[in-house]
Amino acid sequence: MKKFLFSVLLLYGGLLMLHAQQRDLDFYLEQAMENSPLIHQAKNDSRIILLDLEQMKRILFKPEINVISGFTLSPIISRDQTTKFNLVSEGAVNYIGHDLALTDGGQYQAMLSFRQPLLTGSKYKVFANKADISGKIIDNNIALTIHELRQVVSYQYLLCLNSLKEAENTLSLIRKLEEQYRVMVKLVENAVYKQTDLMLMQIELDNYTLEYKTYRAGYAANLYDLNLICGISDTAIVELRDTDIAMRPEIAGKSAFLTGFILDSLTILAEQAVNELKYKPQLDFVTDAGLNATYLPYPKRLGLGFGLALTWNIFDGHQRDIQRQKSAIGLETLEYRKNNFMLQNQINKNKILNQLHSVTERISLKENQAEQYKRLYEAYVKELSLGEASVMDFKNLMKDISALNHELLQLKTEKQFLINSYNYFNY
Repeated sequence: MKKFLFSVLLLYGGLLMLHAQQRDLDFYLEQAMENSPLIHQAKNDSRIILLDLEQMKRILFKPEINVISGFTLSPIISRDQTTKFNLVSEGAVNYIGHDLALTDGGQYQAMLSFRQPLLTGSKYKVFANKADISGKIIDNNIALTIHELRQVVSYQYLLCLNSLKEAENTLSLIRKLEEQYRVMVKLVENAVYKQTDLMLMQIELDNYTLEYKTYRAGYAANLYDLNLICGISDTAIVELRDTDIAMRPEIAGKSAFLTGFILDSLTILAEQAVNELKYKPQLDFVTDAGLNATYLPYPKRLGLGFGLALTWNIFDGHQRDIQRQKSAIGLETLEYRKNNFMLQNQINKNKILNQLHSVTERISLKENQAEQYKRLYEAYVKELSLGEASVMDFKNLMKDISALNHELLQLKTEKQFLINSYNYFNY
Protein backbone atom coordinates (compact mmCIF):
# COMPACT_ATOMS: atom_id res chain seq x y z
CA MET A 1 0.00 0.00 0.00
CA LYS A 2 2.92 2.38 0.80
CA LYS A 3 4.39 1.66 -2.62
CA PHE A 4 1.10 2.56 -4.22
CA LEU A 5 0.87 5.88 -2.35
CA PHE A 6 4.47 6.73 -3.27
CA SER A 7 3.76 6.14 -6.98
CA VAL A 8 0.67 8.33 -6.82
CA LEU A 9 2.56 11.19 -5.15
CA LEU A 10 5.39 10.90 -7.70
CA LEU A 11 3.01 11.06 -10.63
CA TYR A 12 1.02 14.02 -9.34
CA GLY A 13 4.20 15.83 -8.36
CA GLY A 14 5.51 15.46 -11.90
CA LEU A 15 2.18 16.65 -13.29
CA LEU A 16 2.23 19.80 -11.14
CA MET A 17 5.78 20.59 -12.33
CA LEU A 18 4.67 20.11 -15.92
CA HIS A 19 1.91 22.71 -15.51
CA ALA A 20 4.26 25.28 -13.96
CA GLN A 21 4.97 27.01 -17.31
CA GLN A 22 3.26 26.83 -20.68
CA ARG A 23 4.48 27.72 -24.15
CA ASP A 24 2.86 27.53 -27.56
CA LEU A 25 4.03 26.96 -31.12
CA ASP A 26 4.17 30.69 -31.92
CA PHE A 27 6.69 31.22 -29.11
CA TYR A 28 9.08 28.66 -30.59
CA LEU A 29 8.60 29.98 -34.12
CA GLU A 30 9.50 33.49 -32.98
CA GLN A 31 12.56 32.24 -31.10
CA ALA A 32 13.73 30.20 -34.11
CA MET A 33 13.49 33.22 -36.40
CA GLU A 34 15.16 35.52 -33.90
CA ASN A 35 18.07 33.13 -33.25
CA SER A 36 18.56 31.80 -36.79
CA PRO A 37 22.18 32.31 -37.92
CA LEU A 38 21.04 32.03 -41.55
CA ILE A 39 18.63 34.95 -41.20
CA HIS A 40 21.24 36.97 -39.31
CA GLN A 41 23.83 36.34 -42.03
CA ALA A 42 21.33 37.21 -44.77
CA LYS A 43 20.57 40.57 -43.15
CA ASN A 44 24.29 41.32 -42.95
CA ASP A 45 24.71 40.29 -46.59
CA SER A 46 21.99 42.79 -47.48
CA ARG A 47 23.93 45.54 -45.72
CA ILE A 48 27.09 44.55 -47.61
CA ILE A 49 25.24 44.82 -50.94
CA LEU A 50 24.25 48.40 -50.12
CA LEU A 51 27.83 49.19 -49.17
CA ASP A 52 29.10 47.63 -52.41
CA LEU A 53 26.71 49.79 -54.40
CA GLU A 54 27.80 52.89 -52.50
CA GLN A 55 31.42 51.97 -53.17
CA MET A 56 30.70 51.59 -56.89
CA LYS A 57 28.92 54.98 -56.84
CA ARG A 58 32.07 56.57 -55.42
CA ILE A 59 34.21 54.88 -58.08
CA LEU A 60 32.00 56.04 -60.95
CA PHE A 61 31.16 59.57 -59.81
CA LYS A 62 33.84 60.71 -57.39
CA PRO A 63 37.30 61.85 -58.50
CA GLU A 64 40.43 59.90 -57.68
CA ILE A 65 43.24 62.00 -56.26
CA ASN A 66 46.74 60.58 -55.79
CA VAL A 67 50.08 61.88 -54.64
CA ILE A 68 52.94 61.01 -56.99
CA SER A 69 56.41 61.59 -55.62
CA GLY A 70 59.87 60.21 -56.05
CA PHE A 71 63.34 60.96 -57.27
CA THR A 72 66.05 59.17 -59.21
CA LEU A 73 69.73 60.15 -59.11
CA SER A 74 72.27 59.23 -61.80
CA PRO A 75 75.69 60.36 -60.45
CA ILE A 76 78.73 60.40 -62.80
CA ILE A 77 82.52 60.84 -62.71
CA SER A 78 83.27 63.81 -64.97
CA ARG A 79 86.61 63.86 -66.90
CA ASP A 80 86.09 67.03 -68.95
CA GLN A 81 88.79 69.17 -67.29
CA THR A 82 89.57 67.46 -64.04
CA THR A 83 88.37 64.16 -62.80
CA LYS A 84 85.66 64.69 -60.18
CA PHE A 85 82.51 63.08 -58.80
CA ASN A 86 79.22 64.81 -59.68
CA LEU A 87 75.99 63.78 -57.92
CA VAL A 88 74.14 65.55 -60.72
CA SER A 89 75.60 66.12 -64.16
CA GLU A 90 76.46 69.70 -65.07
CA GLY A 91 76.58 69.17 -68.83
CA ALA A 92 79.55 66.83 -68.83
CA VAL A 93 80.65 65.36 -72.14
CA ASN A 94 83.47 63.05 -71.09
CA TYR A 95 82.22 61.09 -68.10
CA ILE A 96 81.85 57.68 -66.53
CA GLY A 97 78.28 56.71 -65.63
CA HIS A 98 74.82 56.08 -67.13
CA ASP A 99 74.19 57.62 -70.50
CA LEU A 100 72.69 61.04 -69.80
CA ALA A 101 70.60 60.75 -72.94
CA LEU A 102 68.71 57.95 -71.20
CA THR A 103 68.62 59.14 -67.61
CA ASP A 104 68.40 62.94 -68.13
CA GLY A 105 70.66 63.13 -65.16
CA GLY A 106 67.84 62.25 -62.76
CA GLN A 107 64.12 62.49 -62.22
CA TYR A 108 62.27 64.54 -59.57
CA GLN A 109 58.52 64.35 -59.03
CA ALA A 110 56.18 65.80 -56.36
CA MET A 111 52.71 66.08 -57.88
CA LEU A 112 49.01 65.65 -57.25
CA SER A 113 47.15 63.67 -59.92
CA PHE A 114 43.39 64.04 -60.43
CA ARG A 115 41.14 61.69 -62.45
CA GLN A 116 37.41 62.30 -62.87
CA PRO A 117 35.26 59.69 -64.70
CA LEU A 118 32.77 61.25 -67.14
CA LEU A 119 29.39 60.11 -68.49
CA THR A 120 29.01 57.21 -66.01
CA GLY A 121 25.29 57.54 -65.20
CA SER A 122 24.25 54.65 -67.45
CA LYS A 123 26.91 52.41 -65.93
CA TYR A 124 25.71 53.16 -62.42
CA LYS A 125 22.17 52.13 -63.38
CA VAL A 126 23.49 48.71 -64.40
CA PHE A 127 25.19 48.18 -61.03
CA ALA A 128 22.15 49.56 -59.17
CA ASN A 129 19.91 47.08 -60.99
CA LYS A 130 22.21 44.20 -60.06
CA ALA A 131 22.28 45.36 -56.41
CA ASP A 132 18.48 45.58 -56.39
CA ILE A 133 18.16 42.01 -57.67
CA SER A 134 20.73 40.78 -55.14
CA GLY A 135 18.72 42.48 -52.37
CA LYS A 136 15.52 40.79 -53.57
CA ILE A 137 17.31 37.43 -53.62
CA ILE A 138 18.34 37.91 -49.99
CA ASP A 139 14.79 38.92 -49.02
CA ASN A 140 13.48 35.84 -50.79
CA ASN A 141 16.08 33.64 -49.07
CA ILE A 142 14.98 35.03 -45.70
CA ALA A 143 11.35 34.28 -46.57
CA LEU A 144 12.27 30.71 -47.61
CA THR A 145 14.35 30.24 -44.45
CA ILE A 146 11.40 31.35 -42.31
CA HIS A 147 9.15 28.99 -44.27
CA GLU A 148 11.54 26.08 -43.72
CA LEU A 149 11.94 26.96 -40.03
CA ARG A 150 8.17 26.93 -39.67
CA GLN A 151 8.05 23.42 -41.13
CA VAL A 152 10.97 22.07 -39.05
CA VAL A 153 9.91 23.71 -35.77
CA SER A 154 6.29 22.62 -36.23
CA TYR A 155 7.42 19.04 -36.90
CA GLN A 156 9.53 18.94 -33.72
CA TYR A 157 6.75 20.63 -31.75
CA LEU A 158 4.35 17.90 -32.87
CA LEU A 159 6.85 15.26 -31.75
CA CYS A 160 6.93 16.87 -28.32
CA LEU A 161 3.13 17.00 -28.18
CA ASN A 162 2.93 13.36 -29.19
CA SER A 163 5.18 12.33 -26.27
CA LEU A 164 3.27 14.63 -23.91
CA LYS A 165 -0.11 13.23 -24.94
CA GLU A 166 1.18 9.66 -24.64
CA ALA A 167 2.14 10.50 -21.06
CA GLU A 168 -1.26 12.11 -20.42
CA ASN A 169 -3.10 9.09 -21.87
CA THR A 170 -1.07 6.77 -19.66
CA LEU A 171 -1.71 9.01 -16.63
CA SER A 172 -5.44 8.83 -17.38
CA LEU A 173 -5.27 5.02 -17.34
CA ILE A 174 -3.32 5.14 -14.07
CA ARG A 175 -6.07 7.24 -12.48
CA LYS A 176 -8.69 4.75 -13.60
CA LEU A 177 -6.63 1.89 -12.16
CA GLU A 178 -6.10 3.82 -8.92
CA GLU A 179 -9.83 4.23 -8.55
CA GLN A 180 -10.45 0.54 -9.14
CA TYR A 181 -7.54 -0.36 -6.87
CA ARG A 182 -9.21 1.45 -3.97
CA VAL A 183 -12.47 -0.36 -4.72
CA MET A 184 -10.57 -3.65 -4.94
CA VAL A 185 -8.99 -3.12 -1.50
CA LYS A 186 -12.44 -3.01 0.15
CA LEU A 187 -13.65 -5.97 -1.85
CA VAL A 188 -10.63 -8.02 -0.82
CA GLU A 189 -11.28 -7.11 2.82
CA ASN A 190 -14.82 -8.42 2.36
CA ALA A 191 -13.46 -11.58 0.67
CA VAL A 192 -15.19 -10.76 -2.61
CA TYR A 193 -11.83 -10.85 -4.43
CA LYS A 194 -8.64 -12.62 -3.53
CA GLN A 195 -5.37 -11.02 -2.46
CA THR A 196 -3.80 -12.20 -5.72
CA ASP A 197 -6.32 -10.11 -7.63
CA LEU A 198 -5.14 -7.04 -5.72
CA MET A 199 -1.52 -7.96 -6.40
CA LEU A 200 -2.33 -8.30 -10.10
CA MET A 201 -3.85 -4.82 -10.06
CA GLN A 202 -0.75 -3.45 -8.32
CA ILE A 203 1.56 -5.01 -10.92
CA GLU A 204 -0.50 -3.42 -13.69
CA LEU A 205 -0.25 -0.04 -11.94
CA ASP A 206 3.53 -0.42 -11.74
CA ASN A 207 3.69 -1.23 -15.44
CA TYR A 208 1.75 1.91 -16.39
CA THR A 209 3.82 4.00 -14.00
CA LEU A 210 6.97 2.84 -15.76
CA GLU A 211 5.36 3.56 -19.12
CA TYR A 212 4.42 7.03 -17.94
CA LYS A 213 7.99 7.77 -16.87
CA THR A 214 9.26 6.51 -20.23
CA TYR A 215 6.97 8.88 -22.12
CA ARG A 216 7.96 11.76 -19.82
CA ALA A 217 11.64 11.05 -20.54
CA GLY A 218 10.89 10.98 -24.26
CA TYR A 219 9.04 14.28 -23.93
CA ALA A 220 12.02 15.88 -22.18
CA ALA A 221 14.41 14.65 -24.91
CA ASN A 222 12.17 15.96 -27.69
CA LEU A 223 11.82 19.28 -25.86
CA TYR A 224 15.60 19.64 -25.68
CA ASP A 225 15.76 19.03 -29.44
CA LEU A 226 13.09 21.69 -29.95
CA ASN A 227 15.11 24.16 -27.88
CA LEU A 228 18.21 23.27 -29.90
CA ILE A 229 16.46 24.04 -33.19
CA CYS A 230 15.16 27.35 -31.85
CA GLY A 231 18.39 28.41 -30.15
CA ILE A 232 16.89 28.36 -26.63
CA SER A 233 19.25 27.58 -23.76
CA ASP A 234 16.48 27.15 -21.18
CA THR A 235 16.56 23.70 -19.53
CA ALA A 236 13.15 23.89 -17.86
CA ILE A 237 10.71 21.11 -18.73
CA VAL A 238 7.70 23.21 -19.66
CA GLU A 239 4.27 22.20 -20.85
CA LEU A 240 3.42 22.80 -24.49
CA ARG A 241 -0.04 23.97 -25.40
CA ASP A 242 -1.94 21.86 -27.86
CA THR A 243 -2.01 23.05 -31.44
CA ASP A 244 -4.05 22.26 -34.53
CA ILE A 245 -2.15 23.04 -37.71
CA ALA A 246 -4.68 24.08 -40.34
CA MET A 247 -4.23 23.16 -43.98
CA ARG A 248 -3.37 26.15 -46.14
CA PRO A 249 -5.76 26.60 -49.10
CA GLU A 250 -4.39 25.74 -52.52
CA ILE A 251 -2.40 28.67 -53.84
CA ALA A 252 -4.24 30.57 -56.56
CA GLY A 253 -1.25 32.11 -58.32
CA LYS A 254 2.33 31.07 -58.87
CA SER A 255 4.20 29.23 -56.15
CA ALA A 256 6.49 31.40 -54.04
CA PHE A 257 9.23 28.88 -54.76
CA LEU A 258 9.23 30.23 -58.33
CA THR A 259 10.46 33.61 -57.08
CA GLY A 260 13.90 32.15 -56.48
CA PHE A 261 14.15 30.85 -60.06
CA ILE A 262 12.93 34.17 -61.47
CA LEU A 263 15.48 36.13 -59.44
CA ASP A 264 18.27 33.72 -60.43
CA SER A 265 17.39 34.36 -64.08
CA LEU A 266 17.45 38.11 -63.52
CA THR A 267 20.84 37.74 -61.83
CA ILE A 268 22.30 36.07 -64.92
CA LEU A 269 20.96 38.91 -67.07
CA ALA A 270 22.28 41.55 -64.65
CA GLU A 271 25.73 39.97 -64.59
CA GLN A 272 25.69 39.86 -68.38
CA ALA A 273 24.84 43.57 -68.42
CA VAL A 274 27.78 44.28 -66.09
CA ASN A 275 30.05 42.25 -68.36
CA GLU A 276 28.91 44.32 -71.34
CA LEU A 277 30.11 47.51 -69.63
CA LYS A 278 33.75 46.80 -70.43
CA TYR A 279 32.91 47.13 -74.13
CA LYS A 280 31.58 50.66 -73.68
CA PRO A 281 33.97 53.61 -74.06
CA GLN A 282 35.21 55.19 -70.83
CA LEU A 283 36.08 58.89 -70.86
CA ASP A 284 38.05 60.45 -67.98
CA PHE A 285 39.22 63.97 -67.29
CA VAL A 286 42.83 63.85 -65.99
CA THR A 287 45.11 66.50 -64.61
CA ASP A 288 48.23 66.78 -62.49
CA ALA A 289 50.06 69.65 -60.82
CA GLY A 290 53.37 70.02 -59.01
CA LEU A 291 57.06 69.45 -59.65
CA ASN A 292 58.19 67.30 -62.55
CA ALA A 293 61.82 67.94 -63.50
CA THR A 294 65.12 66.45 -64.54
CA TYR A 295 68.54 67.53 -63.29
CA LEU A 296 68.36 69.60 -60.13
CA PRO A 297 64.78 70.81 -59.49
CA TYR A 298 63.93 74.46 -58.89
CA PRO A 299 60.70 76.50 -58.72
CA LYS A 300 60.55 77.21 -62.43
CA ARG A 301 59.74 73.53 -63.03
CA LEU A 302 56.45 73.74 -61.04
CA GLY A 303 53.49 73.39 -63.39
CA LEU A 304 50.34 71.54 -64.32
CA GLY A 305 48.92 69.42 -67.12
CA PHE A 306 45.39 68.33 -68.05
CA GLY A 307 43.52 66.46 -70.73
CA LEU A 308 41.06 63.67 -71.56
CA ALA A 309 41.70 59.92 -71.49
CA LEU A 310 39.59 57.54 -73.58
CA THR A 311 39.50 53.76 -73.04
CA TRP A 312 37.53 51.60 -75.44
CA ASN A 313 37.78 47.85 -75.89
CA ILE A 314 37.10 47.16 -79.56
CA PHE A 315 38.35 43.56 -79.80
CA ASP A 316 39.21 40.82 -77.28
CA GLY A 317 39.07 37.64 -79.33
CA HIS A 318 35.23 37.37 -79.34
CA GLN A 319 35.09 36.85 -75.55
CA ARG A 320 31.86 38.89 -75.55
CA ASP A 321 30.07 36.31 -77.69
CA ILE A 322 31.33 33.46 -75.51
CA GLN A 323 30.02 35.17 -72.37
CA ARG A 324 26.63 35.69 -74.00
CA GLN A 325 26.47 31.99 -74.88
CA LYS A 326 27.32 31.09 -71.26
CA SER A 327 24.51 33.32 -70.00
CA ALA A 328 22.03 31.70 -72.42
CA ILE A 329 23.04 28.23 -71.22
CA GLY A 330 22.61 29.34 -67.61
CA LEU A 331 19.07 30.56 -68.35
CA GLU A 332 18.24 27.29 -70.09
CA THR A 333 19.47 25.29 -67.07
CA LEU A 334 17.37 27.39 -64.69
CA GLU A 335 14.26 26.87 -66.80
CA TYR A 336 14.76 23.10 -66.74
CA ARG A 337 15.35 23.09 -62.97
CA LYS A 338 12.24 25.20 -62.42
CA ASN A 339 9.99 22.89 -64.44
CA ASN A 340 11.43 19.81 -62.74
CA PHE A 341 10.97 21.33 -59.29
CA MET A 342 7.35 22.30 -59.90
CA LEU A 343 6.58 18.82 -61.23
CA GLN A 344 8.04 17.18 -58.13
CA ASN A 345 6.28 19.72 -55.92
CA GLN A 346 2.90 18.87 -57.42
CA ILE A 347 3.56 15.12 -57.12
CA ASN A 348 4.42 15.57 -53.43
CA LYS A 349 1.21 17.52 -52.79
CA ASN A 350 -0.93 14.90 -54.53
CA LYS A 351 0.76 12.13 -52.53
CA ILE A 352 0.14 13.94 -49.25
CA LEU A 353 -3.50 14.61 -50.10
CA ASN A 354 -4.01 10.90 -50.77
CA GLN A 355 -2.35 9.99 -47.46
CA LEU A 356 -4.48 12.53 -45.62
CA HIS A 357 -7.66 10.98 -47.00
CA SER A 358 -6.56 7.54 -45.80
CA VAL A 359 -5.51 8.76 -42.34
CA THR A 360 -8.77 10.69 -41.86
CA GLU A 361 -10.80 7.54 -42.58
CA ARG A 362 -8.76 5.49 -40.11
CA ILE A 363 -9.12 8.16 -37.42
CA SER A 364 -12.90 8.03 -37.82
CA LEU A 365 -12.90 4.24 -37.41
CA LYS A 366 -10.63 4.40 -34.35
CA GLU A 367 -12.82 7.08 -32.73
CA ASN A 368 -15.85 4.83 -33.16
CA GLN A 369 -13.92 2.00 -31.52
CA ALA A 370 -12.92 4.34 -28.69
CA GLU A 371 -16.61 5.08 -28.00
CA GLN A 372 -17.34 1.36 -27.87
CA TYR A 373 -14.44 0.73 -25.50
CA LYS A 374 -15.65 3.58 -23.31
CA ARG A 375 -19.04 1.91 -22.87
CA LEU A 376 -17.36 -1.44 -22.32
CA TYR A 377 -15.11 0.06 -19.64
CA GLU A 378 -18.12 1.53 -17.80
CA ALA A 379 -19.80 -1.89 -17.85
CA TYR A 380 -16.67 -3.59 -16.48
CA VAL A 381 -16.36 -1.00 -13.71
CA LYS A 382 -19.91 -1.68 -12.63
CA GLU A 383 -19.38 -5.46 -12.66
CA LEU A 384 -16.04 -5.10 -10.87
CA SER A 385 -17.67 -3.13 -8.04
CA LEU A 386 -20.15 -6.00 -7.63
CA GLY A 387 -17.46 -8.64 -7.73
CA GLU A 388 -18.79 -10.11 -10.96
CA ALA A 389 -15.92 -9.26 -13.35
CA SER A 390 -12.63 -11.09 -13.78
CA VAL A 391 -9.62 -8.97 -12.80
CA MET A 392 -7.64 -10.58 -15.61
CA ASP A 393 -10.33 -9.60 -18.11
CA PHE A 394 -10.33 -6.05 -16.74
CA LYS A 395 -6.53 -5.98 -17.01
CA ASN A 396 -6.73 -7.09 -20.67
CA LEU A 397 -9.40 -4.47 -21.33
CA MET A 398 -7.10 -1.75 -20.01
CA LYS A 399 -4.33 -3.01 -22.29
CA ASP A 400 -6.71 -2.86 -25.26
CA ILE A 401 -7.76 0.68 -24.33
CA SER A 402 -4.11 1.70 -23.97
CA ALA A 403 -3.27 0.24 -27.37
CA LEU A 404 -6.29 1.94 -28.96
CA ASN A 405 -5.39 5.31 -27.41
CA HIS A 406 -1.84 4.90 -28.70
CA GLU A 407 -2.98 4.07 -32.24
CA LEU A 408 -5.51 6.93 -32.30
CA LEU A 409 -2.90 9.41 -31.06
CA GLN A 410 -0.37 8.25 -33.66
CA LEU A 411 -2.93 8.67 -36.42
CA LYS A 412 -3.85 12.18 -35.30
CA THR A 413 -0.17 13.10 -35.02
CA GLU A 414 0.47 11.64 -38.47
CA LYS A 415 -2.36 13.77 -39.84
CA GLN A 416 -0.76 16.88 -38.35
CA PHE A 417 2.61 15.86 -39.84
CA LEU A 418 1.01 15.47 -43.26
CA ILE A 419 -0.74 18.85 -43.05
CA ASN A 420 2.56 20.45 -42.00
CA SER A 421 4.30 18.87 -45.00
CA TYR A 422 1.50 19.88 -47.37
CA ASN A 423 1.69 23.49 -46.17
CA TYR A 424 5.43 23.43 -46.88
CA PHE A 425 4.99 22.37 -50.51
CA ASN A 426 1.85 24.51 -50.97
CA TYR A 427 3.74 27.79 -50.77
